Amino acid sequence: MYFEITKFFEFEAAHKLPKYDGKCQNLHGHSYKLEVSVKILTKSLARGIGIDTSMIKLVVEENVINKLDHSLLNDTIEDPTMENICLWIQKELKEALPLCKLRLWETSKNSVTLNINE
Repeated sequence: MYFEITKFFEFEAAHKLPKYDGKCQNLHGHSYKLEVSVKILTKSLARGIGIDTSMIKLVVEENVINKLDHSLLNDTIEDPTMENICLWIQKELKEALPLCKLRLWETSKNSVTLNINE
């Protein structure tokens, strides 16, 4: 058994999708919402706490938010679709956190979820 502990983040960024045939090939921006979920085994609880959420916040802000917030995503990610942004975030966090799921909201109606089975 394990707990899934989730922390929420927000950032603003612009991008354009060069491989897309439609309006999104033009420069535009989004208010992104990011859910970072970590997996904590129930048997590994220390003092009843699986992981300090302030540590999750520190790691995500340092490795993701500070790099993407108010940026042009194309400068960091070659083809910044929701899926590719999510994969980039996973790569940036995988060494520091026991990730089990990432969910990235591009709009209030569109999101992508990456389920991580490590």
